[in-house]
Amino acid sequence: MEPEEILHYCLQHLDGVVLAENWGERGIFYNPDNALKKGVYVLTIKEKDGDNDKASDINRPGVFRVNLGIRKNTFVQLFASIPKRPAAGGVVEIDCDFTALDKITPHPVYAWMGWISVLNPSTETFELLKPLIDESHAFAMEKYKKKKL
Repeated sequence: MEPEEILHYCLQHLDGVVLAENWGERGIFYNPDNALKKGVYVLTIKEKDGDNDKASDINRPGVFRVNLGIRKNTFVQLFASIPKRPAAGGVVEIDCDFTALDKITPHPVYAWMGWISVLNPSTETFELLKPLIDESHAFAMEKYKKKKL
């Protein structure tokens, strides 16, 4: 799959979302009627390494990473535990190859918050991601309601 296909899927299938660019990433934010300045993250696509995020080696030709935040109990079901927050500029300590293509993994920096990622998902892996994208969307809606209060 290509990044544009994933973004298009989200824009077509998730209510109240907008596409925005932040920090060199394209992101899907829950922000109905643009009521908040940025909205709440649902999913991001990163297409290059950042200063504090190089563990996935996204600078390889044609590599991109899909990132999304899920509930911590779902994260634990997938990966057994939530890692500790890494030091600034660090990577979470968890047994994982963050450079593996087409595999759902903890996010190398934000796994401690319940974020997951996948490099270059195939169509089959994207099908596995769809319910997790739905969960991320529902979770973003809950966060949005709290921010709007």
